[in-house]
Amino acid sequence: MKRLLFINACVRAESRTRRLAEELLSGWQGEIRELNLEQMDLRPLTAETLARRDALLAAGDYADPAFEPARALVEADAVVLAAPYWDCSFPASVKVFVEQVMVNGLTFTFTADGVPHGKCRAKKLWYVSTAGGPVMGTNLGFAYIRQVSSLYWGIPEAELIQAEGLDLVGADPEAILSAAAANLPRLS
Repeated sequence: MKRLLFINACVRAESRTRRLAEELLSGWQGEIRELNLEQMDLRPLTAETLARRDALLAAGDYADPAFEPARALVEADAVVLAAPYWDCSFPASVKVFVEQVMVNGLTFTFTADGVPHGKCRAKKLWYVSTAGGPVMGTNLGFAYIRQVSSLYWGIPEAELIQAEGLDLVGADPEAILSAAAANLPRLS
């Protein structure tokens, strides 16, 4: 059975980003595993947690619970990351999640020339985002995730699904979301 990893960085109960992501996910034929970043109590790496992680890596102990998010990423056949557009990118929990899953030997390795080689089996990542205002150019959150997923995770394709301008005066947020939902790709 095909596995999809849903990385949920939506913190509001009424999240429009989550609504759009759920619409996308409704077309998936297979298992969906959700990692809700708010519920995971993720913390940035510190000197202490890095030392612990380095010791586990030196021992080759990838079975430790600390590596569960990285294992989930490696094992997924597809990935959906839902993150609202905050401060030109995404909530801080997404960056902390990336720190947690950047595990040399598990999600990536380096070639003899020092080039990263991703070990994830997913062929595509969909990045779902909504913005109250206009994005005004590049969605930097998507640009960052596209770069990391390609270079370090080995996911060759990333697609941005975005609805913006939801909170502008005179905007019809439901119409904007409906238009974005009508143009969703088919997951495969």
